[in-house]
Amino acid sequence: MVLYTSPFPNSFLSVLHSFSWGLIFPCYWLADRLVASFVPTTYEKRQRADDPCYFHALCIIITTPIYLALLVASLPFALIGFLLWSPLQSARRPYIYSRLEDKSHANGATLLTEWKAAGSGKSFCFGSANVCLLPDSLARFNNVFNTQARAKEIGRRIRNGASRPQIKIYIDSPTNTSISAASFSSLVSPQGGDSTNHTFNPGMKRTTSMEYKGDNSGSNSGEDTREDKGRTREPNEGEENSCIVRINGEDNGHMSDTETDAINDQAHASCPAEPLLEGDAEVSKTPNHKQKEGDSGSLDSCSASRESLVKVRVGDGTVDQSSVNKLLYKASIMKKTSVRKKKHTDETFDHEISAFFPANLDFLCLQEVFDKRAAEKLKEQLHHYFEYIVYDVGVYSCHSCCSFKFVNSGLLFASRYPVMDAAYHCYPNGRGTDSLASKGALFLKVQVGSTPQDQRIVGYVSCTHLQAIADTTVRCEQLDMLQDWLSEFRKSTSSSSTANPEELVAFDVICGDLNFDNCSSEDKLEQQHSLFTHYKDPCRIGPGEDKPWAIGTLLDPEGLYDEQVCTPDNLQKVLESEEGRKGYLVYPTSKNHSSSQKGRKASLKGNGRRIDYMLYTEEGLYLEWKVEVEEFSFITQLAGLTDHLPVAMRLMVSTGEDDP
Repeated sequence: MVLYTSPFPNSFLSVLHSFSWGLIFPCYWLADRLVASFVPTTYEKRQRADDPCYFHALCIIITTPIYLALLVASLPFALIGFLLWSPLQSARRPYIYSRLEDKSHANGATLLTEWKAAGSGKSFCFGSANVCLLPDSLARFNNVFNTQARAKEIGRRIRNGASRPQIKIYIDSPTNTSISAASFSSLVSPQGGDSTNHTFNPGMKRTTSMEYKGDNSGSNSGEDTREDKGRTREPNEGEENSCIVRINGEDNGHMSDTETDAINDQAHASCPAEPLLEGDAEVSKTPNHKQKEGDSGSLDSCSASRESLVKVRVGDGTVDQSSVNKLLYKASIMKKTSVRKKKHTDETFDHEISAFFPANLDFLCLQEVFDKRAAEKLKEQLHHYFEYIVYDVGVYSCHSCCSFKFVNSGLLFASRYPVMDAAYHCYPNGRGTDSLASKGALFLKVQVGSTPQDQRIVGYVSCTHLQAIADTTVRCEQLDMLQDWLSEFRKSTSSSSTANPEELVAFDVICGDLNFDNCSSEDKLEQQHSLFTHYKDPCRIGPGEDKPWAIGTLLDPEGLYDEQVCTPDNLQKVLESEEGRKGYLVYPTSKNHSSSQKGRKASLKGNGRRIDYMLYTEEGLYLEWKVEVEEFSFITQLAGLTDHLPVAMRLMVSTGEDDP
């Protein structure tokens, strides 16, 4: 299948489209600014609290006639442009495929050589987020604004979080308990950063190190060095940019101040800050993401926030509580969410509320990237980490859908691995305002490796966004179509037969905003849909019941700019407590409670409306392989930039060759 690198089949149509849009754009921009001036966000209202009441009214009185006059003057040109633009959409392709042109930063081909399916397996990390990049006037109805600056900052935060090195610390202990926790920002803070050279105690041995260039290119140019392999766990393939430190349980696990300071120095050595990109300083001044103390999610350093930079596992050897406390104080590698994790010891994988996107993020699915200019800015930032991007997905005008489409689907897909095939389908049954957008599903086939016999190892990723208005029947129909389209896509792109497989399927994942949760009584039909019999939801126990650690992903728009939640670290702290979640998450609708979120203390079902999903299946994969969830994260790094919580899932594909 040919991947479309331009929206039109020839340059003449592309030029004609650019010309028609150039005639439309002034009218579109003026209308957008006019409406936006009458829809203030809560942030702007607070900023104006100290200004005289008449000042803002005076600005509106002056600017409104100007906008109206210019809008009327631009209407004839917009009409001519529309008459040219609309018929051109019948020739438009359903997406644009972009590949990083800078070959020095391209590493997709290198990644393919890393996994030959001859080892113990490989992990793949998937992320999904609704980023609310609508035209500014429409975004304000969700209490976010400045779409262009937000797009640049969102891309910047995502690639900063994903490109940082992954540091893991293992503590040997005779107990069987396991603590997996994230580091505080002080991991590389001046606390342990004096220039004095520290010497590691024999009980603490650095077994693996990885040089980190800090260029966010996504390239893994460092080389692993391993010591004492017989005493350490062999890292899985794909754990790039990782630093593993093993702490043995000698001396009853007691650690000196010198030892814990040495951990900090190791973090300094492997986590240099990333240089600012040109123009980034200007973006950081935007009110939506104004830098505040503790707003480490937007910094350019891999050490900038409390997150899973460090994983601590207690294995063989006794670890005294005082030594753990000292480690907490000196190296800051334990966080409060670890306490919450230990409450669910029956869970087979790690789960956390994280202030960073996972390190070594492989695939990213975004929704509501509706604004074209914002999509370009977002793509430019993401290309610093992801080599392959599919964006501007969807159809316009009356092309192939029943109703007129003013905006595209809003879907965007980014990958570190080469995209082999892509297909898009538009849901024909949209209702209300959703019918004005070409919401649908994007299906992708990616190559992630090859076997020693030159068989391709591939994976399938689907990204979708369902009907938003409460219409159960419409969403169930869309879920039916999603399954049918995905089945057709897999059949049409498969080059294998059962007798002679040319490809081995490693994973099949569905990501997206499904616009229903698993706890609301109004969403019972969706909760019982057959999709959940074929695909597994790591956060779900069954229809109507989520796992205790799962939280909602829909934030209360009114509280986006409260000081308690306007930074990644602050939002993380709030969501770790039940009372905090009640104040800042949207909960399943109930007749017994007011629709207002603020101040509600009554007993509520679940931990908020979880409408952003990551699903995976074990059906249709290579029979000898096994797929398991390694980690699931709710991410706060986009605090103040969107009204959704991103989610991430790390899957381990085990080949079983090393199994006894």
